[in-house]
Amino acid sequence: MKMALKKESFRRYDSADYLKSEEDIAAYLEACSEANDPVLMAVALGTVARARNISQLARETGLTREGLYKALSAEGNPSLATAMKVANALGYQLRLVPAGH
Repeated sequence: MKMALKKESFRRYDSADYLKSEEDIAAYLEACSEANDPVLMAVALGTVARARNISQLARETGLTREGLYKALSAEGNPSLATAMKVANALGYQLRLVPAGH
């Protein structure tokens, strides 16, 4: 007798689904910044943008939704100006601090 196997379906994992509060977002951005990896930071800003409202963020930054998705992806390479606009619109600022602080 052959048993029928139940077919499983999975959704793609997205960190944005788990950023529910401002505390979650702050902790996520801080953890990502510790890696000192510009690609990871761009992706992290994109993740926070998706967790919030990327359409609203596009209006606040003057950039298109598509442009934000592209720039803040692993394949993107946002300019410093774009990263600063996005951070500011999300309520953050980019700073330079002495290493190790």
